Amino acid sequence: MTQLTSCIFGFNIVEKMMDIHGFEVVTNNFSSFMVGALVTLELTALAVAFGMILGLVFGLLRLAPNFKIGYHLSGLYIDFFRGTPLFVQILLLYFGVLPFFGDIGAFTSAVIACSLNSGAYIAEIVRAGIQAIDQGQMEAGRSLGMNQRQAMWYIILPQAYKVVIPPLINEFIAMLKDTSLVSIIGVSELTLRGKLVYASTYEPAWVWGTIAIIYFIMTKLLAMFGDYMERRLATE
Repeated sequence: MTQLTSCIFGFNIVEKMMDIHGFEVVTNNFSSFMVGALVTLELTALAVAFGMILGLVFGLLRLAPNFKIGYHLSGLYIDFFRGTPLFVQILLLYFGVLPFFGDIGAFTSAVIACSLNSGAYIAEIVRAGIQAIDQGQMEAGRSLGMNQRQAMWYIILPQAYKVVIPPLINEFIAMLKDTSLVSIIGVSELTLRGKLVYASTYEPAWVWGTIAIIYFIMTKLLAMFGDYMERRLATE
């Protein structure tokens, strides 16, 4: 009897919730929100992946003052993309620069803009991580017969990897949230899908509340992954 009552009571709760227009809007569009979340994750993963490549290259150039062209070029790149808003960079690249190279497309343009922005921050993370390694490690590698490039690749970078993992996770989280800015150029990620649903339903609390919860879940999972990696690296 109790079980039957709870089933009926639970059904009544669901029925009453469905009577709320905002809840109905969320349930009817939830699959669209999930597709938008996947696009957001894809964009973030690509941006950080390419950003790590750019960050490694420009971070190493930033540590090579004897290579004057690379040193000054890396400084200009880092200063520009860290000193201007990502929103402006997206508009500049999509409307001003990338059209010279043909019809790039909104998603590809978003990946390029976010990668360039992320690369500038990761370059500073890489530079700081390498400088955190004791100079004696390089000298030890040289004493073993390695040249500077070999010592950097086989000794310094593996140790710096442990140092830069936490800030890299933070950069991943920051970029995931910043991808909401690419909705301005029509990339159908989570925020743009929320805008479209809100424009047709006028349920701001329910729509944007759901979007906020989805973003929070994604960033929380990334933060938990970062904590796991920190604990694992601390025991190695």
